[in-house]
Amino acid sequence: MTEPSARSDPSAAGKQPEEADRLRDILRAPGYLKALVLCALIGVPVSLAAFWFLVGLHELEHVLWADVPHGLGWDDPPWWWPMPLFLVAGLVVGLVAADLPGRGGHIPAAGLHTGGASSTALPGVILAAVASLPFGAVLGPEAPLIVLGGGLALLFRNLARAPATVQSNALLGAAGAAAAIAAIFGSPLVAAVLLIEVAGVGGPRLFAVMLPALLSSGVGALVFTGFGRWTGLETGSLRLRLPQAPPRLDVGDVLWTLLMAAAVAVVMHLVLTAGQRVAAFSEKAVRVRTVVCALGAGACAALYALITDRSPVEVASSGQATLSELAADPHAWGVGALLAVLAFKGVAYALCLGSLRGGPVFPALFLGAATGVLLAPLPGLGVVPAMAAGMAAATAATLRLPVSSVVLVALLLGSADTVPLVILATVVAFVTTELLPEGFGRRG
Repeated sequence: MTEPSARSDPSAAGKQPEEADRLRDILRAPGYLKALVLCALIGVPVSLAAFWFLVGLHELEHVLWADVPHGLGWDDPPWWWPMPLFLVAGLVVGLVAADLPGRGGHIPAAGLHTGGASSTALPGVILAAVASLPFGAVLGPEAPLIVLGGGLALLFRNLARAPATVQSNALLGAAGAAAAIAAIFGSPLVAAVLLIEVAGVGGPRLFAVMLPALLSSGVGALVFTGFGRWTGLETGSLRLRLPQAPPRLDVGDVLWTLLMAAAVAVVMHLVLTAGQRVAAFSEKAVRVRTVVCALGAGACAALYALITDRSPVEVASSGQATLSELAADPHAWGVGALLAVLAFKGVAYALCLGSLRGGPVFPALFLGAATGVLLAPLPGLGVVPAMAAGMAAATAATLRLPVSSVVLVALLLGSADTVPLVILATVVAFVTTELLPEGFGRRG
């Protein structure tokens, strides 16, 4: 099958060896090997710095939202607790954005970026993240980690007096960012795939090639699994036999996944568009308007607690801890609580996207999971498939990084049987978002 095609295209015979020789020459180049060694060495201090940075954020958040309220005699923070904390966050971030180099890092509504890593921006990025995330910003730490890792990598490169070029800056910045971000996702695979897509290697052509492959692999896995179940026959496969029984996927799961993914994509697009408008609003008179937006996000958390008599932490913060609680016991949330947390956290998310500093991943995961739990009672839809589809669709629509979304959600769920649904939801949400009319929320 391969010989005729080689004869019909004489250039194809020499193209593959030529590419292989080019790669071999790159790997043998002394400069590239030195860069690999330097990246490996830099990964050690960057990972340690990222670890202690995350530990510090977590401990400060626990003090502000648990220790201090307990010390004052409350089991949970009172409904008004978010207001003073968000006031502090808005004041500090506004000052950092106005007066320090780097403006405290990228505005979250603009998405994740790897470019522009600079050691001079590190103090402002760290200060803005410390003022935002532990104080209740509806954002995650991934964006500050990217800047922290890239900036530290360039700083260590300068201390080692290694030559600085455009290529080395990009290489070391990406390596440092990957080392840092692997700490929060708990997997070097997620970090590597995420950084490849964030860096935009291959441009739109890469996405155009990946989407058909993703979609066909997901459909193929569904057909293969369903046909094997129908016939009762087995084929050899590379799969670990885990003690926990996987969920049984059926036609209802697939159909609801397609509809849910499209709907979640539209809603998340509206949220991101709102975040872009908030960013434009806070850009002028940044000191004052950042405080106004932060207080608006705090008011969302306070109103949620006042109306539902639940903790304001469920709206405030990234949602990482609340996501674990939701996944562990989804039935502990009534329909009213789910609707309230989706509404108030969605608005607070949009306000924080345009004003405070952090990353967009974890709130999107929580909003997608909460949507899945809310819709799980639909006929033929289970809780686990609904959460898988919701998280995948929300992440893909927010990040617009399809492969990263699949890898991240699949690793979070830890079940290979949900991967086909994750792929379908990701592709549908990504395509839906890209085909929506261009508006203020579109990112290039």
